[in-house]
Amino acid sequence: MLRILRTTKTLILTGAALTAALAMLAAPATAADLGTENYLKAPVAPPQFSWAGFYLGTSGGYAFNRGALGGGLAGATAGYNWQSGNIVVGVEADAAWTDISSSNTIATLRGPGILTVKIQDWGTFRARFGRSFGRLLVYSTGGFAWDEMKLSLAGPGAFRASDSHFHGGWTVGGGVEWMLAPQWTVKLQHLHRNFSSETYTFSALGRSVSRGTGTVGMHSVDIGFNYRF
Repeated sequence: MLRILRTTKTLILTGAALTAALAMLAAPATAADLGTENYLKAPVAPPQFSWAGFYLGTSGGYAFNRGALGGGLAGATAGYNWQSGNIVVGVEADAAWTDISSSNTIATLRGPGILTVKIQDWGTFRARFGRSFGRLLVYSTGGFAWDEMKLSLAGPGAFRASDSHFHGGWTVGGGVEWMLAPQWTVKLQHLHRNFSSETYTFSALGRSVSRGTGTVGMHSVDIGFNYRF
């Protein structure tokens, strides 16, 4: 009986010793695992989005004014941005084909005639000043604007005449741009353009009719896609 008790005691002590040894061996592994887990769960720094560099793009939209002038437009854009912190400055040039027109009945020497005003193409050269919010850029813009306008007069009988002029002016506006991917962005932009007055002269059948346009103000809203190099 005494031998059985001694044997049992020995087994218990041996088991306790093995348990302690296993616990000591497992402790470093557990600490290592905890260290690995903490490392994997460490906060990741948010990605930095840069708007700096050269870009090319396309755009399309609609233009209108308080009068009857209105129509669509489609064109191309080129620009360059510099960035310091979250401040972005740049230059941008664009040119577009337009289908902006209106027609009105006017009095001529031979009777009522139809005067059609059409902006055939236009463009701008502007500075941009913006603030970056990561993928989002909010900006204001302004600079030089130009257009090519054609006036056509259809009078009674065979009276047909037209004249074209280049108009210079200024533009101001603003927009938002979103970075879809490191190289691709999409923008929504509004511009107000104001063009100088020009005098158009129509000659037919030995007679001349002159008409001044006055300053021409236009609004445009367009959506564009840019590729950044």
